[in-house]
Amino acid sequence: MRQELYSVEQVAEQLGLHVRTIRSYVRDGRLKATRIGKQYRITREDLEAFTGTSVVAPGAVSATRHAEVSSIVQIDGVDRTGADRITTYVTASINQEGMGRLRVELAYDETRGVLKIIILGDLDITADVLRLIDVIVTS
Repeated sequence: MRQELYSVEQVAEQLGLHVRTIRSYVRDGRLKATRIGKQYRITREDLEAFTGTSVVAPGAVSATRHAEVSSIVQIDGVDRTGADRITTYVTASINQEGMGRLRVELAYDETRGVLKIIILGDLDITADVLRLIDVIVTS
């Protein structure tokens, strides 16, 4: 059975720490490591014991798929009051619990009377926001 070994640099990158910090943990005995030549190597099991979580191997691809959508809605012929109304409804709807991954940016150009709504997020949630915008604009 092949054992996964990580360098101090790889561990530092995975944990978002400086290399010196990881070396200090090894020297203090807080992180178990094996010295091979002039370098330390940390096993996957020791790293998981240190962090208390499972470690994803570098370069490993997640088995679960995730899809997101990016969309831009442009609404022409909108005055300031209408733009405020639309942005209020959209902002209120995205601030609810359970909205998943969603990011919305709103930009209004008063000189041209154009409101742009940029939506980045999960497919189903984005579809709901697009339906809401359709209802607001057509009413």
